[in-house]
Amino acid sequence: MKKTLLYFLILTFILPLAAKAQFETFKDSVVQLYGVVMTADSLQGIPSVSVMVKGQNRGTISNDRGVFSIVVLKGDKVEFSSIGYKPVLVSIPQNLEGNQHSIIQLMVTDTVFLPATIIKPRISREQFDRDFINTKVADDAITVARQNNNAATRRLLMTSLPSDGREASSQYLRQSAAKLYYSGQVAPQNIFNPFAWNEFIKAWKRGDYKKKSY
Repeated sequence: MKKTLLYFLILTFILPLAAKAQFETFKDSVVQLYGVVMTADSLQGIPSVSVMVKGQNRGTISNDRGVFSIVVLKGDKVEFSSIGYKPVLVSIPQNLEGNQHSIIQLMVTDTVFLPATIIKPRISREQFDRDFINTKVADDAITVARQNNNAATRRLLMTSLPSDGREASSQYLRQSAAKLYYSGQVAPQNIFNPFAWNEFIKAWKRGDYKKKSY
């Protein structure tokens, strides 16, 4: 019982002292920040400037003469921002003496270059008809597919595209079979082969040997 009473008396005296010390520390860190926001070139007050404490959801705006006032803590960072001006970040000193701090914040104009816009008069009906008729419409998927599957395009692809693995292996096997077939004897010349001359004449008529530009 005596120990409980002793603990109660100690808490009764110590807790108020600790709370008072903490309150005094917090009270010493509170700063009333006030001042005016002005243009750097003409020293004119800037109205409606956003004055926000960095990292916190609180702030204020300047009045029509650029005057503002806000409560901050020592060590806070205050950001000044307004449309048409470059933002400015100001730090409140940790070793600031007293609980009031005044500043005159200058802001520099932020120049933004927008892309050029060319305004033309409305065209006449004759100009619209002429441009509509002469406008080249891109081919649709069906037209492109038909162009890629015609005989000339297929022949060009056959001569220009490299053979895949199956075609290459088949061609190698045919060449090996032809060498083995005529092994030990002279292979016949196609110049005396009437079937080869027939294929040559057909290819000549088709224009396979003509120089083409694609």
